[in-house]
Amino acid sequence: MAGHFKFEPALLLSTVLLASIEISFVRSIPGNLFLVLIGLFYLFLNQINYRKIGLLLLISIPLAFGTWTSFWFFGTGDHLTNARLYTSRLYAYLILGGLVTLTSTPRDLLINLHARFKLSNTFVYGILAALNLLDQVKQQIKTIQYAAKLRGIKYHLWSPQLYFKTILSANYWATDLTNAMHSHGFSEGQSRTEALPMPWPIVQIIILILILVLFNGILWFCKN
Repeated sequence: MAGHFKFEPALLLSTVLLASIEISFVRSIPGNLFLVLIGLFYLFLNQINYRKIGLLLLISIPLAFGTWTSFWFFGTGDHLTNARLYTSRLYAYLILGGLVTLTSTPRDLLINLHARFKLSNTFVYGILAALNLLDQVKQQIKTIQYAAKLRGIKYHLWSPQLYFKTILSANYWATDLTNAMHSHGFSEGQSRTEALPMPWPIVQIIILILILVLFNGILWFCKN
């Protein structure tokens, strides 16, 4: 993705949150469609794998079908308008979520949130540590399942015993992780050496503001 225009994750997340809140309260099919189109354009601009975008849209088809039929057959008022409104809103939320999750990694997002909005060090590095343990958690679940099979017990993914044993293992890891962070000089609530402050990306901020202004113009003139 290097070399392509890309918004900073924290700025993009802020814009996505603002737009999400607005479409929650304003009934506007053109506004929803604008977000879908601008979001798809940004995903294609960043050369996100077409399969990921296709899978995202494919998974949403049952949800969209359920939303449409619910408002079409069982809604009140203008059935057709409500069905179109809430189905388009679903896709708008879907694409907005994809903008954040498909164009940046959790690490980039958390570090950028800390740099721009002073998100707590404890929260940032705690979440990063937990995310780094996901592979070990998956491996531990398999190990517990294999060990249970040796005793003639089969643990399915929905078995509570499987998750109870996994939580016990994770509890031990949490203690080890805390000790490791302390051994590297991390102290909760204490100041840390920070990287040199980066200037705010003025061009990105102007573009995002223009998008929000255009979006609000559409909401204002095209209310349902």
